[in-house]
Amino acid sequence: MNDDRPLIVGIGGTTGGPSSTESALRIALAAAEAAGARTMLFDGAALALLPHYNPKSPARTAEERALVEAVRAAAGLIVASPGYHGNVSGLVKNALDLLEDTARDTCRPYLSDMPVGLIATAYGWQATGSTIAALRSIAHAFRGWPTPFAAAINSRETKCDADGASAPEIVEQLSMVGRQVVDFALRHQMAPLHETPTLRFATTG
Repeated sequence: MNDDRPLIVGIGGTTGGPSSTESALRIALAAAEAAGARTMLFDGAALALLPHYNPKSPARTAEERALVEAVRAAAGLIVASPGYHGNVSGLVKNALDLLEDTARDTCRPYLSDMPVGLIATAYGWQATGSTIAALRSIAHAFRGWPTPFAAAINSRETKCDADGASAPEIVEQLSMVGRQVVDFALRHQMAPLHETPTLRFATTG
């Protein structure tokens, strides 16, 4: 049976196992599912498998193709990054750079008209703000629509744990990101370019 629920793809995390960034992303994706979406997660472990993006090479690994095809099939995107030195982490930026492969897609180049939810985690408020600003600029460059609300998580003050230990106000912020992405996708009835791919490198929900 075809599943006509909108697909929301999550990209984010860090190397070295679960992190507050990945936990935050999982909470937002759970809210997207509760709002009526399907979700697919490319966490830190999946992103670590991606080679450095090479725009001059047409060759792509299976992991690279999986990410690009998932985004092509998606109706919305949620990106979560730690704030490293006041900006997006290299791991997340490398994954986003790979979406240049969609530049010449005929139906939807880049992230045209796609809702993009944004999450930043950092040990302090300054880096969360600058990282959110950088993510908004990237979403605009890809022709996407950043959602009105973006979640900034200061890990120095609040704990973010996908197992339920997060502060209620943090869960609500992250859930709002997930809900806004789904609401936009449903309102605009965005048709994906392709059927949802079968992936070995992502967690599905």
